[in-house]
Amino acid sequence: MDVGSTYTKACLVDLDGGVLLRRAEVPTTAGTDVLTGLDAAVAQLGGTGELYVCSSAGGGLRLAVVGYEALVTAEAGHRVGLSAGAQVVHVAAGALDGRAVAALRASRPDVILLVGGTDGGDGEVLLHNARRLGTSRMRVPVVVAGNADVRDEAAEVLTGRRIPVTVTGNVLPRIGVLDPGPARAAIREVFLRHVIGGKRLSRGGRFGSLVRAATPDAVLAGVELLADVTGAGVLVVDVGGATTDVYSALLPDAESETGPRRDVAGTLWRSRTVEGDLGVGVGAPGVVAAAAAEKLPVPDISGGPPYSAGTDRRLAATAATIALRRHARGYSAGPGQPRTGGRDLRDVRLVVGSGGVLRHGGGEEVLDAVLGDTAGGWAAPAAPRRTVDAQYVLAAAGLIAVDHPAAAAGLVHAL
Repeated sequence: MDVGSTYTKACLVDLDGGVLLRRAEVPTTAGTDVLTGLDAAVAQLGGTGELYVCSSAGGGLRLAVVGYEALVTAEAGHRVGLSAGAQVVHVAAGALDGRAVAALRASRPDVILLVGGTDGGDGEVLLHNARRLGTSRMRVPVVVAGNADVRDEAAEVLTGRRIPVTVTGNVLPRIGVLDPGPARAAIREVFLRHVIGGKRLSRGGRFGSLVRAATPDAVLAGVELLADVTGAGVLVVDVGGATTDVYSALLPDAESETGPRRDVAGTLWRSRTVEGDLGVGVGAPGVVAAAAAEKLPVPDISGGPPYSAGTDRRLAATAATIALRRHARGYSAGPGQPRTGGRDLRDVRLVVGSGGVLRHGGGEEVLDAVLGDTAGGWAAPAAPRRTVDAQYVLAAAGLIAVDHPAAAAGLVHAL
């Protein structure tokens, strides 16, 4: 089950056969108690068994990254945070001062990822930033994933200030070597332990005990599984009301020219980006602004929401096109700065569309726009197979993949 910001979606899965039996969708009841909508979806399915739940209700997981250098450890932490299912709301680089702490506080993070220094390298910035966080009066949980030589000392500084701390492996143990697994797992654990309950989405502890992951984390796990079982590069575009997420899973057999560009912040073969200004609901004004900046046709939203089906499809196609451009081109730290984190998607063999507009008849128009984009500064996949995740199985497969790998593989095979 996915308890989303707008809808709660449920799938009943035959774990023996890896087959989707039934699906239900009800409005999320975040205004009262999300368990009301969750229980209603379960009742519609009429099934019994163990519940696997992910959630993006209440804004999902808001993560801030504090690193050493903008193009090295801070960028590595940014990439890891996105792969952990977080919305990265702030990235700070270098030694924090009063202004930087104020900006960090203003971003209202649920979790802070504190990184900095390769193992055995400079540890002073990591320790300085731990001290500044300790005296900032922010009581936000911190995941320390920096230089192994000083991270325990940094953690002691924070625990001495009664800040919840999780220590894990360095996201960038060596220059050019990105190790996302330990930090991704730690962020997930902090999300489940500290964040879900703090969202006040439900009374009591039942909802918190059911949730196993942030929704984008579950979807990325499903995308990774799809790439593994098909043996092909996979690209997924998920257009929502407020954000547009892009996931890509490339095959790590390519030291070749068509693999993802390598840089000092390391290579992340399975990647996600989230565009918080692009959506077909509250994100529609952001699509209009971004379309103008990208010199694309600007959708007409002058009639205001709710939009017509045609306007929804045009918004979704434009949002998906811009999100893919950003995902493939990467990001620049500022004018004149090099782009980092770009993805070479030419070898992708399967493109999957997701989101309500695509599932309800707009998939062909959206995927045509994405794959026909020849002016966006990126090279589109050559003749990939296209499909729409109409039954929302990627999140379901990602949720059950660890406990029921065969059933999860069966679900993604249906795409």
